[in-house]
Order: sequence, then C-alpha cells, then structure tokens
Amino acid sequence: MTPRAAIVGIAGTTLAAEEVALFRRWRPAGAILFRRNVETPAQVTALCAALREELGAEAPILVDQEGGRVARLRPPHWPDFPPAALFEEAPSMAAEANATLLGLECARLGLDVVCAPVLDLRLAGAHQIIGDRAFSDQPAEVARLGAAWVRGLQQAGCIPVVKHIPGHGRAQVDSHESLPRVAADRAALAADLAPFRALAAADGGTGLWAMTAHILYEALDAALPATLSPGIIRDVIRGEIGFDGVLVSDDLAMGAMAGLSKDLPAATIAAGCDLALHCTGVLAESAALLEACPALGTRAAHRMQAARDAMLAARRTLDPILLAEIRDRLLATKTAFA
Repeated sequence: MTPRAAIVGIAGTTLAAEEVALFRRWRPAGAILFRRNVETPAQVTALCAALREELGAEAPILVDQEGGRVARLRPPHWPDFPPAALFEEAPSMAAEANATLLGLECARLGLDVVCAPVLDLRLAGAHQIIGDRAFSDQPAEVARLGAAWVRGLQQAGCIPVVKHIPGHGRAQVDSHESLPRVAADRAALAADLAPFRALAAADGGTGLWAMTAHILYEALDAALPATLSPGIIRDVIRGEIGFDGVLVSDDLAMGAMAGLSKDLPAATIAAGCDLALHCTGVLAESAALLEACPALGTRAAHRMQAARDAMLAARRTLDPILLAEIRDRLLATKTAFA
C-alpha cells in the first residue's frame, strides 16, 4: 500500500486498536510523538516499535526536541538540554556536540526525525513563541550554529528538520492561535531567508527536512500563508533559497490555518509540500486528514530516502571518545558552552 503523504499524531502511550485499524485502511507516511505519548524509555521504545510494525521499518517517527521550552523528552528519564539561545557566540563544536547528545537520546528510542534546529531570527519586538528557541538575531550566526546542529543530529542517527521556512522570526502573533501577517518588504525578508539558503547551499539541503511557516508574507503572497502558497514554495523555498529536501508542513491543526481551505491536506500537497503534518492524535481528525490526503509522491519518497542516506553517512563519522568527554562537561552544567 502506498502511504498517504501525511505525518500524524497518536492519542496515548500505546498504539490503540482503533489507530491500528485506521493505519491499515489509510497508512500515513509516518508519525509524530508529543508529551502525551511519553512516559519512560522502555515505553517509548515499545511505542516506536509498534508504529513501525504498522507503518514500515523505515517509517519516520518525528519528535520536537529542541532543548529548552520545546522538549518532549524531559527529566528524570532524559537530560534537560539548554535552549538554542544559550549557544550564541559559542564554539561550533559545542553546538554540534549538544545536538549529537540530544540526537542520541532520541535515536536510541527509535525516534529518527528531530524537528530542530530553529533557523528563525530572534528579533526584538516579535512574539515570543520563537524567542530563545532561536540562536541569534544575526543571519550568519544562525546559519553557523544551525549547520553545527544539523551535523550533530545526523551523526547521532537522526534526520534534522529545519524550521520554520522561510522564516518565523517577524511574527507578531502565535501561529498556534491565529495567522501572523508579516508586512516586511522583500529586502528585509532577505535576512530571514539567509540561514535557510546557507544550509541548502551545498547540496540543495537534500540531507534535511524543512518545516513550513504558517505565516502570510505580504511581499511574497498577499493571499496565502507559505504552507499553502504554490508561489512561495516554488519561487522562494525551492527557488531563491534552493531547498530541495523534504518539505513538511507545520501542524495543520494550528489556529493559523483555520478557515483557509475546505481541504487543507490536498491544498498543502498541491502547493508543493511533500508531507502534511497533523498532530492532535484525535482519531476522527486523523481519519479525516488521512482520507483527504493524497498518496505520497515519487519525488517526495526519493527526497525522504536521500535524507536518510545522508544521515547514515554522517553517523559513521561520530567520534565516540570525543563525544564522551563533551558529554561529561555538558551534563555537568547546562551553560558550559554559553
């Protein structure tokens, strides 16, 4: 069965019989876990195994594990990793090592796609939904640390998801609640695009996934947010930025997307996203999403495989002795590299 071009959430700490039946009828390409799905390492490992039994051995299982405020794996079972902002002006090695350690915690559970790093700018006066999740207000610094984060996650055996392309840093409202409108002109937006363009420069970003921003940029598309805009995805994300990796939407259940389309999954894929993300885990909502979502496209499947291949290649470069030394320092104090 060809999977639907969708990543979905589940309700609890085990895979329910009703969810198994749904996935056998309309199989998603992968799943995403949240705090409601996490109790202990053994439980998460078992849940990931159950998901892959239904979705396939290489089905991606995502998690938002940035460190700081956005972390689904938390103490006492997992380390309390610092937010991205603590690494501003720190050595690249420190950011890379932190991301490697964070990625290893995910990979050993079976979580192989980590929704990080945030490449948005941390801009004064913007809504704090981004805030310390961002490395800096300087595009070059964001790009430097973001590249280190990507290397670290890949070495750990995880696929990074850079977000929120083409940039969430100017939003004045929380896109979880309502649709942000950004009035900045094209010249100003060049700074937001720069970190994403830098990470895509080497190979088109084929070793990465990227998550779209549910933001309406008046200078780019006066009618549609990036997630639903064929023009932004074609001309800006794929064109100007040069990103040719897997493009996944942000959560379609967020308030920013309310009322924008009667068929959000189809509109998202038609706009140019490879995958539609829906996170609530409510069975009826997941069923409606999967029924409406198109099948995974051949190009999207190839992009997913390319990201996996890049991760496997990077994993072979991990230096376990150096990592052990850095782990001891990092876990002794969260601000060791700040």
